[in-house]
Amino acid sequence: MMNRFVEGLAKTRNGIFGRIGGLFNKKIDEEFLEILEENLILADVGPGPTASIINVLKENRDDNPFEVLKEEIYKRVNVVSPKDVSREPKPSVIMFVGVNGSGKTTSIGKLAARFINEGKDVILAAADTFRAAATEQLGLWAEKVGAQFIKSVTGADPAAVAFDAIKAGVAKGADYVLIDTAGRLQTRVNLMEELKKIKRVANKAMAGAPHEVWLVLDASIGQNSFSQVELFNRTVGLTGLILAKLDGTSKGGAVVAISDKYELPVKYVGLGENTRDIEVFEPRKFAEAFVKK
Repeated sequence: MMNRFVEGLAKTRNGIFGRIGGLFNKKIDEEFLEILEENLILADVGPGPTASIINVLKENRDDNPFEVLKEEIYKRVNVVSPKDVSREPKPSVIMFVGVNGSGKTTSIGKLAARFINEGKDVILAAADTFRAAATEQLGLWAEKVGAQFIKSVTGADPAAVAFDAIKAGVAKGADYVLIDTAGRLQTRVNLMEELKKIKRVANKAMAGAPHEVWLVLDASIGQNSFSQVELFNRTVGLTGLILAKLDGTSKGGAVVAISDKYELPVKYVGLGENTRDIEVFEPRKFAEAFVKK
């Protein structure tokens, strides 16, 4: 697991420490702090968390800077999840939201594969009924990983698909129902209202559903994802985040910035292109990989 985080954060880590690695062997001084501050901001850690981290380093000049930085990163990404979805009544219903191109459907497919490999029974619900291609993509994932697939015709009511999938999950005693919603710009009010409807109808199908609402973010856009978190959270009440494509960006510091600002737990991270390339987010391992020499 550690190797996966180390590999996945290579671009971010190299961007930060490529110029300053040698400085860590010296005493913490103003030159060191100035260059570290610049590189943390370039990695999208954000001005607020960066300033706080720099102040802590100033107050602990005699300590090992690697250890101090590692601990400060850990503190900011160690957001405790408010619930454990695996302990919800069967099925655990997870609703996925996000903008087009974020990697949402691919992340759902990878999670389905992971759950099925753990011996779980999974249903995939194609509640993106606006695009036939989206339904087809999720269907291919269902076929590939061996999940039951619930869909409807293009243009059908997305909430109805979610309702049918949850009812099927209850009847079957499935472990998970994963609901894929249409990728949408967070500024499109009518589409955001559709998400509210899906959530309301899910609760009618099964009291308490959806048990989780996870926003899938493209990690490569860094702090540009703030507006997505803000508006999706306001609309449907997010319970967690998935960061896709973390391995392909030098802006992995956005994990720190987002966790620090919104106090939403990162559930999983995408660290590659293969089916198995999605990992449970572990704050301590993330911090160790982020700061690894």
